[in-house]
Amino acid sequence: MDYIKAEYQTILDRKDAQQEGSYTCYLFEKGIDKILKKVGEECTEMVIAAKNNDKEETVYEITDLIYHTLVMMANQGITPEDIEAELEKRAQKAGNLKKFHVVDKNS
Repeated sequence: MDYIKAEYQTILDRKDAQQEGSYTCYLFEKGIDKILKKVGEECTEMVIAAKNNDKEETVYEITDLIYHTLVMMANQGITPEDIEAELEKRAQKAGNLKKFHVVDKNS
């Protein structure tokens, strides 16, 4: 998690001090729609890589997804500590299996 926190700090630094040619700065400049588009693209690419059972490509795409998610978090004021706190809350729950409803395949 230390690397994620360090990467998040770098993203915040780029957000605060725009650098010419920085991809991170470009994303912030374009705004939330562009950032979320990239999150969606990277998520899809990760799913395809995993479906293809390509470990190297899946790791690469997970890394891209994490980066773009961190940019989205920074844009929304969500910190890695916020995520850690939520994960900790979930870890404290016992028997947290979600119940799924039966889907009517005819609808």
